[in-house]
Amino acid sequence: MAVPDAQTHPPLHVGAFDRLHARWATRGNAGGTFTISPEPRSIGHLSRGRQLAGGDFLFAGDLVRQPGAEIWEITPPSPRFEAEMHRFGWLADLAALGGARGRTIAQRWVLGWIDAFGNGTGPAWTPELTGRRLTECVHHSQMLLRKLDPKQADRIRGSLRQQTIFLGRRWTSAPGGLARFEALTGLIIAACAIKGMDRYIGPASKGLSRTATKEIDTGGGVPTRNPEDLLTLFTLLQWAEAALVEAGHEPGAAHQAAMDRIAPVLRALRHSDGGLARFHGGGRGVEGRLDEALAGSGLRAAISDGPYMGYARLAAGRTTVIVDAAAPPMRAASLKAHAATCAFEMTSGRRPLIVNCGPGADFGPVWSRASRATPSQSTLGLEGVSSSRIAKKQYGNPLVEGPQEVEAQRRRLRNGIRLEVSHDGYAESYGLTHSRTFDLSRDGRSLSGEDLLVAAQKIHEIRFDRIMKELDQQGVGFTIRFHLHPEVQAAHDEDLNYVRLTLMSGEVWNFGFEGYETLSLDPSVYLERGKLKPQTTQQIVLTGRAMSYSTRVRWILAKSQTTPDALRDLNIEMTDADE
Repeated sequence: MAVPDAQTHPPLHVGAFDRLHARWATRGNAGGTFTISPEPRSIGHLSRGRQLAGGDFLFAGDLVRQPGAEIWEITPPSPRFEAEMHRFGWLADLAALGGARGRTIAQRWVLGWIDAFGNGTGPAWTPELTGRRLTECVHHSQMLLRKLDPKQADRIRGSLRQQTIFLGRRWTSAPGGLARFEALTGLIIAACAIKGMDRYIGPASKGLSRTATKEIDTGGGVPTRNPEDLLTLFTLLQWAEAALVEAGHEPGAAHQAAMDRIAPVLRALRHSDGGLARFHGGGRGVEGRLDEALAGSGLRAAISDGPYMGYARLAAGRTTVIVDAAAPPMRAASLKAHAATCAFEMTSGRRPLIVNCGPGADFGPVWSRASRATPSQSTLGLEGVSSSRIAKKQYGNPLVEGPQEVEAQRRRLRNGIRLEVSHDGYAESYGLTHSRTFDLSRDGRSLSGEDLLVAAQKIHEIRFDRIMKELDQQGVGFTIRFHLHPEVQAAHDEDLNYVRLTLMSGEVWNFGFEGYETLSLDPSVYLERGKLKPQTTQQIVLTGRAMSYSTRVRWILAKSQTTPDALRDLNIEMTDADE
């Protein structure tokens, strides 16, 4: 399964049957009442609510500044931008803004949509967009209907009823992956809340169970290996479950089994600061959503050694380390995937330390492509070449070449935990295999690493010799990058050749290495959804050249001896040593 987004399935292509059923649905009785009073479940951004209220419309990487404009008065600069407008995710942001200001803007924009598109015309009538729009409107119905003129309130309720009828007829045409989940979840939520729509509950519930069985593998993962995609699917399943239970219905066994499979994976991919590991196009998630989802799941079981969806997790003391320890997605599942094999992220308590640059799609096509390359990950890269190659001319730019063999082994040591990972992503081009070892101490105060480039077979030695000849025996250049979170203050001591890292908690970590490589502290960026632009940060870079069949670099991240084990911002986290 590929969890599609607007890049993989152009969401504004409204088919003939969708147009036909949209018009049929909107010609019927527009009345409607709620049988229950749903609570808001989606979490919005206060900062984005302020931006929207001020006329800054940031959707899908494009920013339109038009102070004083209503949302339907602006001209969308791209199909993805337009899709986000019609998905109504902005309702949660306006709810986060709160007060009369957020409420009245939300009411005007929803009524404006009904005026412009509520007759079944326009680009918004696809099952996936309608499903997400219904979910947002029903969840925020109390805000939308509060202090509203009765006729206007009837228009909103009637429109939701019409959209539910349309979705009840057309959800089966939704593409697979996230689009199908959005359509079915929206139909279940609306059918459970709106009077007279309960005939859709049974078919939609069965459809969601079948979809969950098909799309979520036995290990609780999805082929995109995108942690944020997995959280989104889990959240939709939880929302559908809550709607069914509130309406007196029992979710299907397959529905509940899928949630049980996903929950431990999400818990393993949770850093000690409460955010998700940022890999393969996924961000850290909306603040608080991951913890809310895990709390709602009721999961209390200990985390096993894994791996989980191809990721390995090391945890001790205040420290968590999450490593991409599997081959990247390919073909349709890879449209957001990164060349990140052997990359890692590291968090101490509530403070991220080492990160990957993150998802760049929301900042435009240039950032989208750059964020997927190996230099944007905290790992080793050769001569500026990515370990997986991104297609330039294929639709959606999938990964087309990458590691064929990725091996990972995790074992406990007397004084900590060791993870060994290797991949052959450079074997075809340079004859070199990249192996990486992580040793996390039992107290979590040090992470020792080793990067090894080796010609593992005779054929690889021949290939490496050919490359060396082409390079006049100057060696194959490599860089090992450690991208820092923007809140980390870094200082390079050039005399002692180490980097001092100070976290906002007061913790101090030191980075050092062994070898003849060059150490530098260079600019970097941190990409995260909800921001108007990329955040500037720094990266530690080790630069060297592979001159023989085996090149080894050892490095260490160690907490300063003056940093205590316990600080006021301590975030309690079960460690592997305690399991």
